[in-house]
Amino acid sequence: MTKANIAAVILAAGKGTRMKSACPKVLHPIAGQPMVRHLLSTVERLNPARIAVVIGPDMNDVAAAVAPHPAITQHEQLGTAHAALAAIDTLRGFAGDVLVLYADSPLITQESLERLLAVRRAPPYPAVVVLGFRPADPAEYGRLVIKADGALERIVEFRDANAGERAITLCNSGVMSFDGARIASLLGRIGNSNAKKEYYLTDAVGLARAEGLACAYVEAPTEELLGINSRAELAAAEATVQRKLRAHAMANGASMTAPETVWLSHDTRLGQDVSIGPNVVFGPGVVVADHVEIRAFCHIEGAHIESGAVIGPFARLRPGAAIGENAHIGNFVEVKNAKIGEGAKANHLTYLGDARVGAGANVGAGTITCNYDGFSKYETDIGAGAFIGSNAALVAPVKIGRGAIVGAGSVITRDVAPDALALERARQGEVPNWAANFRAQKEAESAGKESAKKKTKRDSRSR
Repeated sequence: MTKANIAAVILAAGKGTRMKSACPKVLHPIAGQPMVRHLLSTVERLNPARIAVVIGPDMNDVAAAVAPHPAITQHEQLGTAHAALAAIDTLRGFAGDVLVLYADSPLITQESLERLLAVRRAPPYPAVVVLGFRPADPAEYGRLVIKADGALERIVEFRDANAGERAITLCNSGVMSFDGARIASLLGRIGNSNAKKEYYLTDAVGLARAEGLACAYVEAPTEELLGINSRAELAAAEATVQRKLRAHAMANGASMTAPETVWLSHDTRLGQDVSIGPNVVFGPGVVVADHVEIRAFCHIEGAHIESGAVIGPFARLRPGAAIGENAHIGNFVEVKNAKIGEGAKANHLTYLGDARVGAGANVGAGTITCNYDGFSKYETDIGAGAFIGSNAALVAPVKIGRGAIVGAGSVITRDVAPDALALERARQGEVPNWAANFRAQKEAESAGKESAKKKTKRDSRSR
């Protein structure tokens, strides 16, 4: 599809009062991305010539989230047609196909939109094409009234429908494709003579039919079109997206021991022959190369993991973590803004922040890089092949040379030369036989106390 043929208007002005949140509804995340960005990503793949987003007053954060696309403010919320009309100036001179979509229905697919556009462009070239669906419970959705010849006659809102119309199972999703040459005229003539006294976008169908223009509909899967108006619906949308992300990852060569327990982000990139254990969470910005093993209960965000690496179990990779080929990051190890070299190991209970760990280095259990003094962050550089003993504290900025050894329990505050041994601990003292004498003393004290108790009991009985 070429840029000259498509424009999109996305309605995002709703307050989302049922969400009970200070955050605008359309900014609530699904798979780590605001729902409005999910929809925009889908629309952008159509390569439209224009995209405009209609927002409410004081929604500057929504405007920032949809940039660089223009955000038009709907100052009064008087209905869906009124909202779409707010963006009409962005469509001046445009005669292609205009999509009208809803930011709180972010799961619609590119394929459904392409089918909608295909019907709009085919004879009899309908002025309006509506995306319909058949939910298990039609509830209060508007109904699509279809003529005997299969054409769309009108849309009736639930509150205005009679019993026969309410029995219709084909419902209105709200998503429409308009003939760009006619949209301004149709929207401008919509009135508010209805139960809610609102300007309904759906009335465009009746107006077009009154002019003798054709209208049509396309059906799409229900899960694509359910709106998100509550926390429960947000959770349901998250579950739907996660199922799709997992299926896509496995179809492309990743294995999951318990897929239903793995949580992916919208941009998670997994290579082939990646093995993922149960209860692993991927935040945004994760790239995993081929042949990586990620064991159970890991949390990974903003990290790159190279081929052959083993992560976890119970590891945490924070933004800026770069794990080299065949490196091992083990249980209860946290890595933040640190580059771990090829074949390096940090297998237990370690914090590596603002650091570089050279190839083949080994970082012992309990080691920490002391990277923050309360005001600034500093770097630790561990050379290739270095060995850091258990329970070492590396006080940054500090450099451990290639092949150097840091003794267990050391607090290192100065650079260590290559191949040197750095040791910082109090001298160990020893008193011969002290332990044996100590035990004998305590045993004698205990025996004396027991003898005293027995004597007290005998004395009390003799009275």
